[in-house]
Amino acid sequence: MSFKSLLERWQQQPHVVTTDARYNIRLDIDDAARVRALSELFDGIDEDTVIADLLHTALDAAEAAMPYQPGDTVIQEDDHGDPVYADAGLTPRYVALLRDAKSTLK
Repeated sequence: MSFKSLLERWQQQPHVVTTDARYNIRLDIDDAARVRALSELFDGIDEDTVIADLLHTALDAAEAAMPYQPGDTVIQEDDHGDPVYADAGLTPRYVALLRDAKSTLK
């Protein structure tokens, strides 16, 4: 989700399903002020929702930023007959860890 989409969603305020897991964090004073200002700007969306939505958007951006690093194993050929190599970067390990984490949070 882009930050622009996030702002649009806050204007519409749809219901979001969340987990029961809770996380305690301490924000620096400037970030805490920004969270409060966003909460008030969008008709009192609670600060927990602002933080959760911002974190979600940042995690999407972090996933998108993980670079593809071609490994040694050819997994297929593209439309031009050129080899496509398995990703040897962070993404495959991240996807496996994410799958494990999801199974423990349900």
